[in-house]
Order: sequence, then structure tokens, then C-alpha cells
Amino acid sequence: MPFAENIEAVIPRPEQDKAAEERLAALKAKTGQRPNILWLVVDDMGFGDPGCYGGGGLAGASTPNIDRLAAEGLKLTSCYAQQTCTPTRSAILTGRLPIRTGLTRPILAGDKITANPWEDEVSLPKLLSDAGYFTLLSGKWHIGESEGMRPHDVGFDEFYGYYPAQKEISQRVDARRFPGLVLNPERLAAFEAVGPTDFLTHGFKGGRTEELQQILSTEDMSKADQVLTDFTVKRIEELAACEQPFFIEHCFMKVHCDNFPHPDYAGKSEAKYPYKDSVHEVDAQIGEIMKALGDAGVLENTLVFFTSDNGPQMDGWPDAGYTPFRGAKGTTWEGGVRVPGIAYWKGMIATGRTSDGLFDLMDLFGVSLNLAGVGTDTLPEGRFYDFVDQTSFLLTDEGQSKREAVYYWWGKELMACRMKEYKAHVKVVLAQAPHMHIDLATVQDVGLAPWFFNLYLDPKEEMTVGHRLDPWMVTVLGKLKAHGATFKKYPAKNIGL
Repeated sequence: MPFAENIEAVIPRPEQDKAAEERLAALKAKTGQRPNILWLVVDDMGFGDPGCYGGGGLAGASTPNIDRLAAEGLKLTSCYAQQTCTPTRSAILTGRLPIRTGLTRPILAGDKITANPWEDEVSLPKLLSDAGYFTLLSGKWHIGESEGMRPHDVGFDEFYGYYPAQKEISQRVDARRFPGLVLNPERLAAFEAVGPTDFLTHGFKGGRTEELQQILSTEDMSKADQVLTDFTVKRIEELAACEQPFFIEHCFMKVHCDNFPHPDYAGKSEAKYPYKDSVHEVDAQIGEIMKALGDAGVLENTLVFFTSDNGPQMDGWPDAGYTPFRGAKGTTWEGGVRVPGIAYWKGMIATGRTSDGLFDLMDLFGVSLNLAGVGTDTLPEGRFYDFVDQTSFLLTDEGQSKREAVYYWWGKELMACRMKEYKAHVKVVLAQAPHMHIDLATVQDVGLAPWFFNLYLDPKEEMTVGHRLDPWMVTVLGKLKAHGATFKKYPAKNIGL
């Protein structure tokens, strides 16, 4: 990618880039079309949940299908999301940090935003659709449900799923957990007046929108992911039979609390707890989707990327995942933002690779543009892009990351920066009780000096190494300041959140 002042700088890897280009050109000559792209995005899965990341049966829920992806592809150990769901989901579709788009947190019941953040954004599905791809989002959206903000309004050709997180749906029917809402008609009516829709929705580019099945019970909620998986499997079969390449973002409703395992999976995990059963269920559904790719004969022409939108939501414990790191969802400690990331592409990505190179989920934006043959010159001017095109990192057998730094934001606060194995915090989220990383936590300045950690020596971020052990802190802080300076020319967007 040529240098541009409004796109995040990259570490030059010209030989690696050339090798990836040659590999892609050979594939296109063989297949006659651009490759398909499939993202598998789980909601709130912890870094330590999959077996290939140290969890699996050890953590009470075996994940053979996810583990197989890792064994036959590239497992990333320094893959980063934003600290909560809406910011991540917006970032990967815009290639821009949430502070730049205004989508800094979920739009909740009763929120009155002052502007449509998508109005002047150009989404990845729009760019891919314009380049000849069929674009589909199945599952959770959570980036706005009013007209103009729906998936099929912002670039997707088709949407089949739910606008909010599953807890925002199930809480209105779960009388055991939320009796004060469900059993109080006045409060429930007030919530329904401002709350998100509880219908499975089918939308199409151009605005046509159909409300299908309504969630009327926790059992209905328990079956939602299987309904979504069945749809994705069917669409893979149909789309693979066409000459048009496809981009599918399959977003699971699980394992965001509150989890209600599908009847076929209840008690099937080693732990027997609802969260663990749901991890086991998601893994099985990933197996179904991968089988669909194989049955359709497109495995060798499809990049698959598996990940989670943030760390585990420990505030819902024990309906929550596991991370070996400090913090959880809602924080910019590693536990909140370091997530599983597996790139699989039969015949294109070498099997059994593991890399600790930096990868931000926004980089999927750059990889997807590259695979679709969409140049960065098609991106609008006057705004800053934070993605890095990591195609050659993923595709070359000894590929190295082209990302120099990862930046951590909490809402509108710049919190930290990581370069190589070093991470400097200028603000931190401190939980005031065990597991309470959202509901009982504070954002604080660090004080006299940045909190500076060597993540190789101390991945749990427990002991700083700044002025005692490492003079490299100034370099990381310089990078953080340069990042902050980009907002002078390209100011942040405010949509009223």
C-alpha cells in the first residue's frame, strides 16, 4: 500500500507483499474470480475459551472445530478488538477507530443520537458490493436499527438477523432474572416504547425489510443461533453456485449473556453451565458452516477469519468467558481487548502457523479491500483510516505483521498504546470489586508516569518496568502522541453518545 498521510503507517515488507500478490494472481488465474470472504464473529468470547488458546475441555467446553481451524491455519496471539461490541463492529466495517465515526459505545434504549454516523461513512460491504461481491450479514448487528443505520442501508445486499445483543431481547421475557421488568406491565410497556426490536429481521438493499419470528420466550432465544447458522449454510450453498464472489459476516448472538443453550446442546459441555454449553454450541455451528464451504467446493477460494468482538463480560459471571489476562470487556487491559484470531484458507495459508505479530481487527478492512481488488484511492478524502493491509502477513508462509502499533480507546478517552511487546497506559479502568469491570469500575489517570509494561515478561500487566528497567517507554509514548495528533487535522465525530 502506498504511503498516505491519512492512513495508518505500516512497516514496509516489499518482498512479502510481492509473494502474496503472486499467490493471489495464481489463484485468480485458476478460479477466474476474486476470492470469497467469510468472517465468524462470536459475541464476548474470552481469549482463553477455545482449546487452542488454552481453554477447551480445561475450561469446561471443548471446541474441536475452532481448534481445527487453528491447527490448519494461522493462530494469532496478539489480535485486538475494541473494548466493547459496537465499537469493534463499526471499526471492522469502516477501517476507522470508533472515536472517528462517533460509534464509541452501544446505542441503548432511550438514547437520542444527534446524527446518523453512517451518513458520511463508506462501509466495507458497500465497497465490496460495488466491486462485484454479494454481501451478507447474518446474526447480530448492534450498530443502529433506525432507518439509515441498518445493515442493508449501509452497504450489505442482505441482512438476516437481530439488531441488538441477545440480552437486550431476552430480558423482556426472562421473568426469573428480570422480574421487576417482566412482571411489571407499566415498566415493560415503557421499555418496549424505547427498546430495540425483538424480531428476527430480513432486510435487503434498497430498504425492503421483513420482520419474521418474534422472540417470545427464553427458549426462542436459545434457538436463535441455530436458525442463523441454518440460514448461512443455505446461502453459502446458493451463493457458491453463482459466478459472483461473496462476503459473509456471520455474527453469533452467543456467547453474550444471558445464555440459554439450544435444547440440543444443554448439558453437553464438560462444565454443564449455560455459558459453557453455549461455547460448545457455537463451536458445533462453526463446524456446520465450514462443512458447508467444503460441500459447496469453495474452501480453496475462501478466506475464513474467526474472532470475538471483545473480551469476556465478567460482570455477568458465571455466565461469562475466560481470559488469562488482566481485565475484561469494558476495559483496555489485555483481558478486554486481546481476542482469539484465526485465519484459515485451504491451500493459501500454511497449516500450523502461530504468530504474535500485532493484528487489529480493523486490519480485516484492508485485507478485504486487497482481496477484492479495491484500491485505497476509492476511499473518501478528508478522513483518517486506521486499518493496515495485512494480506501478506496472513498469506506468506513466514509472514510478519505490518502493524507497528495498536491504540486503545475507552469511549472518547485515549488510554494506551502497544508497540512490539511494550504497552504504555496513560489512563486505566480499575474495577472496584471482583469481576465488576463495567458496573463498578472507574476510569483514572495513571499519575506521575505512564504505567509501562513488558507483555512478554508480564502478560497480566501487574508490574511496571518503566524508569527501572526499560528506556523504550519514550518511543511508545511518542507513537501515542503522534496518533493523538492526527485528530487535529481529522477531528473526531460526535453523534451525541
